[in-house]
Amino acid sequence: MLPKQEVVAMLLAGGQGSRLGVLTKNLAKPAVPYGGKYRIIDFPLSNCVNSGIETVGVLTQYQPLVLNDYIGSGQPWDLDSMDAGVHMLAPYQRGRKADWYKGTANAIYQNIPFIERYHPDYVVILSGDHIYKMDYSKMIAYHKEKEADCTIAQIEVPWEEAPRFGILNTREDGSIYEFDEKPKKPKSNKASMGIYVFSWSKLRKYLEQDEADSKSSNDFGKDLLPSMLEAGERMFAYEFNGYWKDVGTIESLWESNMDLLDPHTELDLGEPSWKIYSRNPVMPPHYLAPEAMVQNSLIAEGCNVYGEVDFTVLFAGTYIAPGAVVRDSIIMPGSRVEEGAVVQYAIVSENAVIGKGAVVGARPEEMDDKSKWGVAVVGENCVIAPGAVVPAKAMIDAEEVAK
Repeated sequence: MLPKQEVVAMLLAGGQGSRLGVLTKNLAKPAVPYGGKYRIIDFPLSNCVNSGIETVGVLTQYQPLVLNDYIGSGQPWDLDSMDAGVHMLAPYQRGRKADWYKGTANAIYQNIPFIERYHPDYVVILSGDHIYKMDYSKMIAYHKEKEADCTIAQIEVPWEEAPRFGILNTREDGSIYEFDEKPKKPKSNKASMGIYVFSWSKLRKYLEQDEADSKSSNDFGKDLLPSMLEAGERMFAYEFNGYWKDVGTIESLWESNMDLLDPHTELDLGEPSWKIYSRNPVMPPHYLAPEAMVQNSLIAEGCNVYGEVDFTVLFAGTYIAPGAVVRDSIIMPGSRVEEGAVVQYAIVSENAVIGKGAVVGARPEEMDDKSKWGVAVVGENCVIAPGAVVPAKAMIDAEEVAK
């Protein structure tokens, strides 16, 4: 029998991430590279470790290969304990029946046997595609103080973005009296962060009830949470005031990377008391040639820079050739920007090659029609021909280039 764990975290990491286009064609969204040396999933995993949570289930489904390899035994996050640690939980066949995860609530329901092994008092539900630092132990303490059945982390978002989120309406004591999933006309701008603390006995009851309802879409936001609220369960909002970004779109992923270059950013990756851990490649230090011009950029290990780099995030093993110019962009691991090429306001995915003299992306102030501006994206393993032009907002796939 495994030792009892007061808290078990369940990290939902099976999303397809279709809004990220070619970046998630062969990759689960939580495995998308971020910030020069991380992947998105590093943030919730590191938050768990820093919060003292020793048992984490990672629920995978879409394109899990890279994610499985990356997490491995969990050693980089100190989650390789024999009796606890990190566990990869894919859908599996039970008896003669095999089911994909039908929704977020169903994904947890299918893993009730895993949770029960640890006899937890509380279960924390997390999303694998958000960038933030958060001490879950403080949220769990708040949950206990309120004697809550469910506590939902909330953050204030701009009013114009509120319809994208589940919106919480609360009383003065923090108790929730209304939950609207993506309302057209929100009554508040207090958005659910998709982070929940449940008392396990109560959550199990509602998971089983939700699974038995043939009309349910088996989703926390659409089904399970409204059911708990309607039944009069004790539900509270936990206010979060730090940096938090849902990086589910090209624009938000680009913006969040660029935020790291702001000296006044709320997201301090150098904070020694709350490190973000990752699995790093074994590469030599980066090299900046005498003729290189680099300013306000993040340069990871193994990079070789001979050209001009400004306000850019360079991941491990990238190469910027003499005469190349890279501005306001993200260049992911192993990619090359050849001589005379210009890359601006773009995301270049892993192991891509931008040919000599090619132009990728455009500056918004240089476009006549600003409505056509957007971040240009070059997919994994793409080879952009010498002299080719990839316009703003374009999304280039390796197969399209081959055609």
